[in-house]
Amino acid sequence: MQKTSLALFTTASLLLGSFAAQATMLSGFGGDAGYGELAMGRNDDGSSNLLDLPFQINYFDNNYDKFFINNNGNITFESSLSGFTPVAFPIAEQPIIAPFWADVDTRCNGCGEVYVGSPSDGVVAVTWDNVGYYSSNDSKTNSFQAVLIDRSDTGAGNFDVEFRYDQLQWTTGDASNGENGLGGTPAQAGYDAGDGENFFALPGSFSEDILDLVSSSNTGEDGVWRFAIREGALPGATPENPIMPVVVDGGWSFDFNVNANELVFIDPDVAVGYDYIVDQGQNRIRTVTLPIGFDDDMFFIWLWNGVEWEQVANVAAGAAYDFGIDGVDRFRVTGIDISNEVDPTDTAAFVTGLTFTEDGNVTMRQLPIVEFVPGPGASVPEPSTWLLVLVAVVLLLSSRKRSKSAPSTLLPA
Repeated sequence: MQKTSLALFTTASLLLGSFAAQATMLSGFGGDAGYGELAMGRNDDGSSNLLDLPFQINYFDNNYDKFFINNNGNITFESSLSGFTPVAFPIAEQPIIAPFWADVDTRCNGCGEVYVGSPSDGVVAVTWDNVGYYSSNDSKTNSFQAVLIDRSDTGAGNFDVEFRYDQLQWTTGDASNGENGLGGTPAQAGYDAGDGENFFALPGSFSEDILDLVSSSNTGEDGVWRFAIREGALPGATPENPIMPVVVDGGWSFDFNVNANELVFIDPDVAVGYDYIVDQGQNRIRTVTLPIGFDDDMFFIWLWNGVEWEQVANVAAGAAYDFGIDGVDRFRVTGIDISNEVDPTDTAAFVTGLTFTEDGNVTMRQLPIVEFVPGPGASVPEPSTWLLVLVAVVLLLSSRKRSKSAPSTLLPA
């Protein structure tokens, strides 16, 4: 059978703390499965009726108090969406929030269904529970949630979104050229403003690596991805709401899109310095703006000359340092005094501002430089201060044109 593709929380911990969890998924708020009421009957490519939100949200400068739940792993706000094969963001159709946009089919005997629950005035949870893939296949199933959390305490229309992944076994339906749930055109996860410009796709989108969302995170809890929408914008637009990294061995990994020379904010932690390394793509770092609030607010910039790091400049906090029109694929920052006691595992400690030489995708790492500091009895003291620093960084999160990939660069030895 052929199908025609159509081109789409107070804090969260306080709001959600009273609910039970099945692994990473919230439950215990009614209905036969514990996820609330059925959003729709068993179907392929169907949608719910227009549903009420118990609070109003500002999503890319549009206010919404109603939404549609679409069987194929996403929610929309202006009309339902039956598209079963994901279209790469930005799709310029309508605003969409997609925890796992793929060809979900709930008609199979061993499949679960799609639920919606509003356990409080400040929380809405949409759950795809053990859903199969087209056509009526339950050999592999996925379980995931989108949780919308009212954060009007921080500003009118502000809200958080959590994507919670309990089980991911398949990426693709048969009509998207998949075989046994894999291959073809795999699922996409993320956000799209529907304006042809602003979007963010989670790591692994359009590849089998999207299954890794269940074992990775930007929160420190495997399978839980949290995003704060403030004044209508996704993270990255301001230092108060930066892009959060994925924790990797030795540091943090970022994967996002940028517009040339547009400032975006990222938020990792610090020790006495950092290495910033672009791992993939043609894009290079054009400027860096470093944070205010560390001792004398002076830092040292280093570049890799092929053999070793070479100091090239002293830079004042808050002032943009320009690497030149061609940019650089890596640089080092030092000058953070050990007296700051900055925890190198705290992903909320050092926000850096970067711009890039061109539009496109950026895959990069930020690695802390750690210095051993003996404390009383030759032990390492616990940090006594948790620093929340706002450093400017321009990694995008809101944009748009993708560049062709180049071979990965290697971290200097």
